[in-house]
Amino acid sequence: MTMDSSPLGLRERKKRAVRANLSAIALRHAQERGVSQVRIEEIAAEADVSPRTFNNYFPSKEAAIIDSATMRAERLCELLAAQPAGTSLHDALTAALMTLFEDEPDRDWISRARLIRAEPSLFAEAAKADVAIEQAVALEIGRRTGVDGTTCLAPRLAAATVVAAIHAAVAFWLDADNGTLREVIGQAMSQVRIADIAPDAA
Repeated sequence: MTMDSSPLGLRERKKRAVRANLSAIALRHAQERGVSQVRIEEIAAEADVSPRTFNNYFPSKEAAIIDSATMRAERLCELLAAQPAGTSLHDALTAALMTLFEDEPDRDWISRARLIRAEPSLFAEAAKADVAIEQAVALEIGRRTGVDGTTCLAPRLAAATVVAAIHAAVAFWLDADNGTLREVIGQAMSQVRIADIAPDAA
């Protein structure tokens, strides 16, 4: 049985709520006007925060628009940390992904995914975010396996494999529109194999 991680504190929940709201507003503005017409000042005003507060959360409007991917990666790390000890790395990652994608994406998620593919500035921002996402997942894999990711390649390789599998599954699902995203991600993970990492792998 998969156990969830410890509940977030009130302050962290509030910060995540503000962050999610800013991202949702930024996405809606991009959908309605186009990315080039999105203004940080207007996003902040609608969210009832200052532009400075916006910049505390995001370095750019593009980062705000694609932020759901970053938040999803944080959730993946939490779910991976909650997997039972003794579970193989591949099975733990697969179980975490199955929980992460338990609910089908809503219209905003799909719209964001399609927008990222169509807009070069968002695609570039997503590529930057992927680097940070891989690093975060690699750190959690290293923590789980007792390996230092700065001296061992294995956690980074495992994280890169997971991120690539997610991207391939999402792209296939958006193009094929066949089955649920959760099913397609499960298929992707069944076609790769992430080996366990021994503590002395470094």
